Amino acid sequence: GSYKLVNSNTLTGNQSVRHYAKSRDKKKSDKGHKKKVQINEELLAEVINVTAMQEQMLGAIEKLKNDFVKNLSLRSTSGSIETLPITFEGKDYILQDLAQVVRKNPKTVVINMAAFPQAIPTVVQAISKSGMNLNPQQDGTSLFIPIPKVTKEHRESLSKNAKALFIKCRDGIKDSQNKFIKAVKIKEKDGLSQDTANEVTNYITQVATDHISTAEKMLEAKQQELLNEA
Repeated sequence: GSYKLVNSNTLTGNQSVRHYAKSRDKKKSDKGHKKKVQINEELLAEVINVTAMQEQMLGAIEKLKNDFVKNLSLRSTSGSIETLPITFEGKDYILQDLAQVVRKNPKTVVINMAAFPQAIPTVVQAISKSGMNLNPQQDGTSLFIPIPKVTKEHRESLSKNAKALFIKCRDGIKDSQNKFIKAVKIKEKDGLSQDTANEVTNYITQVATDHISTAEKMLEAKQQELLNEA
C-alpha cells in the first residue's frame, strides 16, 4: 500500500508514525512527488482499533479469493461433483460418501455406485439439478458424466459473476471504512481535535482504497482468465 511504518526522532519518545500518500495526490506520486502525511502510531491507536480495521478489510479480500475459487471454475471439476449434497433415505450426504468419483479423462467423470446402487436415481437427479450443466448417463451401477465444452456464453456469465462478487467485496470494505470514520466523528464530538480527526479519517480512507485496489486487480486477472479462450 501507500502507507508504511517508520521511526521518527522528531516526535517525543521516538514514537513510530505512519506515512501514507493521500489519494488525491496520486497523480503527483506518479511523477515521484509523493506528498506524505504523518500519523503518530500511538495517537492513531487511541482513536481507532487499527488491527480490527485491517482484519475486516483483509477478511473481505480473503473471502473474495475463496469465492472466486468456489464459484468460478471454468470446467466442472471432479472436486465439485464429489462434494455435491445428496439427501438419501432421510439423511444428508455428499456424493463421495456414497460413491467413488473418478476423472477418467478431461472430458469424462465416472461415478461408481456399486456400494449404494439403490441411491442411483437420487444421485442422477441431484447431478442434473446441480446447475453445473451436467447430463449423467447410467450404465449398470456406473454413471458416466460428459463434461461439456466451455461456451463463450458460459465464460461471459462467469465473468459477470466475478464482477458481482467483487462489488460485494468492495461494498464490505466501504462499510468498514464508514464504520471506522463514524467512530472518529464520535470521538471528535467528545473533544478530539479536528486536525487529528481529519488525519485519521484520511488514513482510514487510504487503507480502504488500497484494499479495493487489490480487489480490482484480482477481478481483472480473474476476468482475463475466464474470457481468454486458450
